[in-house]
Amino acid sequence: MADQSIRGHIDTLAAQGELIRFAKEVDPDENMSAISWKTYAELGKSCLFENVKGHAGWRVASQIVADRRKWGVALGVPEDEVVATLGQRIANPIAAVDVAPETAPVKEVIALGSEVDVTAIPAMWTSERDPGRYIASGICIIKDPETGIRNVSVHRAQIIGPDRTGYLICPRQALKIFQMYGALDRPMEVAMVIGTHPAMMFSAGFVAPYGQDEMTIAGGLLEEPIRMVKCETIDMEVPAEAELVLEGTLHPTERTEEGPFGEVTGTYAQEGATPLFRLKAVTRRKDPIFYAMQCGLPPSDTHSIVCATIEMRLWDHLTNVAGGLDLLDVRCVATVSPLMVVVKMRPKFDGQATAALLGALSSPYLHPKIAVVVDEDIDIRDIDQIYWAIATRVDAAKDVQHVDRTRVFALDNPSLIEEGMSPMYRVGTKVLIDATLPPSADASARQPYPFAGAFAVDAETLLDRVGAT
Repeated sequence: MADQSIRGHIDTLAAQGELIRFAKEVDPDENMSAISWKTYAELGKSCLFENVKGHAGWRVASQIVADRRKWGVALGVPEDEVVATLGQRIANPIAAVDVAPETAPVKEVIALGSEVDVTAIPAMWTSERDPGRYIASGICIIKDPETGIRNVSVHRAQIIGPDRTGYLICPRQALKIFQMYGALDRPMEVAMVIGTHPAMMFSAGFVAPYGQDEMTIAGGLLEEPIRMVKCETIDMEVPAEAELVLEGTLHPTERTEEGPFGEVTGTYAQEGATPLFRLKAVTRRKDPIFYAMQCGLPPSDTHSIVCATIEMRLWDHLTNVAGGLDLLDVRCVATVSPLMVVVKMRPKFDGQATAALLGALSSPYLHPKIAVVVDEDIDIRDIDQIYWAIATRVDAAKDVQHVDRTRVFALDNPSLIEEGMSPMYRVGTKVLIDATLPPSADASARQPYPFAGAFAVDAETLLDRVGAT
C-alpha cells in the first residue's frame, strides 16, 4: 500500500538530499515567501519550515515538486522517465475507494460552524502587492449536479475572514459545473483539500476529458486506489491522508472583491470579483503540514505542476501530428513558465517542424503562446542552448511566424480582453519559431553543440577527471 500523503513525499525528498529544514522562526506575512523562492531558485531545494510565527504546532512545506527531479521522487522513477511514466500511468486510471473516518488522519481534528477559523492557518503572503494571505494550493473537489461525478481542480483562495475566502474560477470545467448549479439556483458544495501526495496535485492540474473523475487519474499515477473519506457537512469525499480540508459552499449570486495576486505568469492578475467560498467545517491532522504552494515569479511549484501537465499532454498530442513525428523531448521553458514551450525532434522532411509548432500551440492547453522547435543536438534543459539555436539557426524572414486572434491563457496580461467579457477571456497572437536546420542542410552544419562532451557530467566531476585542484 503506497503512502498517499504529502509528508511521505517530504521524507523521501529529505532522504535524497532534496530538502532543507528551517528551524529558525519564519513569518508567513514577512519572509516565508522570499526564503522559499530563493531556496529553490538559488539552491534547487525544497523547504520545510518547522517554526512558523504565530502558528504553534504547524509546519509549512514549499517547492516540493519544482522540477522533474522532484517529480521523479514522487513517482519513484528517474528524472528522464517522468514524462513517459506520467503518460503510461494516466492511461490506466484506477477508481478511488472509501475508507472509515476512524482510519483517516485528516479527521484527527474537526472544527464545525463557529469553531471554523481559516485565519489560523499559516497561509503565505506571497507577493508584495497581494492584499493579504492566499491559499494557492487548494485542490478543490466538486460534483456535477446531474451525474454526481467528481471534478478536481486548483483554485486560488484569498482569505477574507475566519469563515470566508475568495474562489477564482477560470473558464474551464469547474466553471461549467458552477454555472450548472446557478441554473438550478443551488449552492455548489466544495471540499478544498490542502497537502496531498503530488499525484493528486498533478491530477488536479491535468485537463481530463469532461466527466472523468480526476481521482481515478491520481490512482493510476500511484498504481492503486486513492483512499477517500466522507466529509462532515457536505456530500463529498476527500483524500483520507490529506493534511487539511476546508468544507463549504459557493452561492451562485454571491461575489467578493478579490486580488490582485502574483500569478503563474510572474505578473499580477486581477479578476476584480470572484465567487465567495463560505466555510462550514475544517478537518485536519493533529500535527498538520500546510502546503504553501509558491506562486508568482518562476521558478516554483505552480509552474512545475502546470508545466508537467502540459509537457505530458503535448507529448501525447504531438505523436499524432502530421502522421507522427520523431519526437525526442518536450519542455516548457523554466524561466518563462508555461507560456513558452520547446519541442526537440528529428525533422525528416520540410514542413515537419512547422507541423510540430502548430500542434504545440493548438493543444488542449491555452498557456503556450510561444513555441520553438530545435534539433536533437540541443539540450532543452539548458536555456542557453535554446537561445543559441534561435540565434544561429533562425532566418527570421521564413522561420518566425505568428498567428493572430487566437484564444490565449486567461492570465496572459499583454493579450486583449475580448470585448464585453471578463479578463478571463483573452485573444492574442501566438509565435512559432523554427530553430532547426533544414533536413537538406550540409552535414558540416550539423556539428554537435560546442563542447557537448562536457555537458554529460557536472563541473565537479569534470574537474576531478582532469586532475584540477
